[in-house]
Amino acid sequence: MRYSILINGKRRSVECDADTPLLWVLRDELRLMGTKFGCGIALCGACTVHLNGTPARACVTPISSVGEAAVVTIEGIGETEWGRKVKEAWLALDVMQCGYCQAGQVMAATALLTRNPRPSDGEIDSAMRGCICRCGTYPRIRAAIKQAAGLPTADTREVRP
Repeated sequence: MRYSILINGKRRSVECDADTPLLWVLRDELRLMGTKFGCGIALCGACTVHLNGTPARACVTPISSVGEAAVVTIEGIGETEWGRKVKEAWLALDVMQCGYCQAGQVMAATALLTRNPRPSDGEIDSAMRGCICRCGTYPRIRAAIKQAAGLPTADTREVRP
């Protein structure tokens, strides 16, 4: 079946089965490789994208459910004000270690700051829950979110997955 989807502000057309996960459409059909496969069951957050501004796990989102929703991936998030600020903070604080999970982390953090520009620690914890970092960069993730929001970053308690 043919689907027309809006990805990073551009209309794209793909041919695939209705139950094909959005993740594989992005990676295999559209060659947008920033969204990663992690667990395949929506638990790790590596595949996080935005559907109309809301974080969604692309590994369990069938292409048939996307409809007219605007899809934003890590490749396009820097075009938004908060996405740009988050990416700048991530780089400034050297958040990445292996980097595999970071696209999903950036997408979740950007969604948080878009809806809540001055989140509390508890709100950061809640928004980032389910975005797993095997390298344990949670203190730097929290600090980068706070820096992007213009909040003090001295607190380095872990953000729990």
